[in-house]
Amino acid sequence: MLPKSDWAHLIPHAGGMCLLDAVVDWDDTHIYAVSEGHRDAAHPLRRDGRLHAVHLAEYGAQAAAVHGALRARAAGAGAPRPGVLVALRDVRFERDYIDDLSGALDVHAECLYADDSGTQYAFRIEHDGTLLAQGRCAVIHGDG
Repeated sequence: MLPKSDWAHLIPHAGGMCLLDAVVDWDDTHIYAVSEGHRDAAHPLRRDGRLHAVHLAEYGAQAAAVHGALRARAAGAGAPRPGVLVALRDVRFERDYIDDLSGALDVHAECLYADDSGTQYAFRIEHDGTLLAQGRCAVIHGDG
């Protein structure tokens, strides 16, 4: 298990917007991370006291960012190239809100494609074995 202190400096998300708590497992194509911040009343994405499930897409995108950063570090590439989230596709949400869920969210992402210009990931977020959201995200890398 990799705590946030091991990888948070590798991604652009900071403070409360770094939504993942730890990486449970990862390899060259997959990452499994956990998060418990969805119940936090100070969650930066809450509106009117609630956290809408649409924000689970951000959890999936952040898992992709962490995975890309860990891959770059493992390859000795130094700092990962900056990227911009440019597309979400086939995203499905199985409930409206997530702030009332006890325990951790399980965040999974799989790298479908990666080259110097960008990446595509499939993601799914589960809670207690129940699917909450799934979809795909695409990132285009800048010049760095």
